[in-house]
Amino acid sequence: MKLGRIKLGKHCALAIAVSLALVALSQAGQIVDRVVTSVNGHVVLQSDWEQEVAFEAFSNARDPDSFTAAERNAALDRLIDQELLREQLRPSQPVPAEQLAARVAEVRKLYADCATDEAWHAKLQRYELTQSSLEKRLGDQIQLMKLVEDRLRPSIQIDQQAVETYYNDQLLPDMKRAGSRATPLPEVYGQIKDLLAERKMNELLSGWLASLRSGSHILTPESSAGERNP
Repeated sequence: MKLGRIKLGKHCALAIAVSLALVALSQAGQIVDRVVTSVNGHVVLQSDWEQEVAFEAFSNARDPDSFTAAERNAALDRLIDQELLREQLRPSQPVPAEQLAARVAEVRKLYADCATDEAWHAKLQRYELTQSSLEKRLGDQIQLMKLVEDRLRPSIQIDQQAVETYYNDQLLPDMKRAGSRATPLPEVYGQIKDLLAERKMNELLSGWLASLRSGSHILTPESSAGERNP
């Protein structure tokens, strides 16, 4: 998704102030970090960006270094979207422990070489993650997904006509081209309905995020986007 329009003013001053503070820290011999964007006054640092890339890589069993500049910029866009959605969250109960454990287990299944806890923690360390940081990110992800579901799902209605149209205009021709047996509509009705609902959900989410961005102050200082600091 495209970055929101750039707003100058107090957020620019905030970014400059934070940048100066970080320079002071670097001069004191501490690790250098930098501001990459500001979302309604919430500063996102280079380290936040790197952690998001590492988390996405880990969740998809990829090497973080394999991410292209475009993929890294997409990860930064998702950080911005997450912050905009997080602003919409009301105080809520923590994610149920069993739900979080199930999500962690799903991710762990991606790594057949992590049967032991020792191997699992070594894998996390390779991505500069810990068990607690992984659980925190997965918990945040679950809460944001619930927010989106609660906000958008009730407005989605997929009628029989839409399912039949998809079946006749898209699925049947695809099966014919593939030389497959034409599966009767009743056997795939539920799957088609779910697919169309998810497409509508993504469409509504894109519109909601666009609306949130248009009403927000998103500052992106000039930077070599997509590149790591040396």
